[in-house]
Amino acid sequence: MSEQTVDSGPKWYVAHTYSGYENKVKATIEATVQSRGMEDVILEVVVPLHDVEETKAGVRKTVSKKIFPGYVLVKMYMTDESWYVVRNTRGVTGFVGPASKPVPLTDEELTNLGIKKAQVVPTIDVRVGEHISIISGPFEGFDGIVDEINPAGRKIKVTISMFGRDTPVELDFSQIKKATY
Repeated sequence: MSEQTVDSGPKWYVAHTYSGYENKVKATIEATVQSRGMEDVILEVVVPLHDVEETKAGVRKTVSKKIFPGYVLVKMYMTDESWYVVRNTRGVTGFVGPASKPVPLTDEELTNLGIKKAQVVPTIDVRVGEHISIISGPFEGFDGIVDEINPAGRKIKVTISMFGRDTPVELDFSQIKKATY
């Protein structure tokens, strides 16, 4: 094995691929990483996708499309071996950056791509099992009991009594307040 020159930490790099080979490249790199035991050097391979609504023959459906056709993002420590593995994967034409030195993506670029989320975790002053009041939306004026809290999605599942039955509803954090009774 060649001498390893490791930077301060893993960074995201962009590998250029033949168009249409992105998923094959991702699978091949992941298989090579596993077979060579390099899980601690090449950490993640991503083909960035986004959902698009399409209408074909009057039918509307959501499909995932590649954000950057012809590119794959690789989170890795840049070593001679990791560079070699990615660069020599079938379908990869090279890294983005000058030929001798691939350039890692900045934190800002990662956030803009949706790879690295801003680290803001919303909080709410209620717990599972507590009573809440709904202050906006179609269920405004109802009271309920918290069943589940999803801070990442800013959603809360609540059981309310409607038409004499317990009914589960999903609400946004902004639609509720802690009951004051």
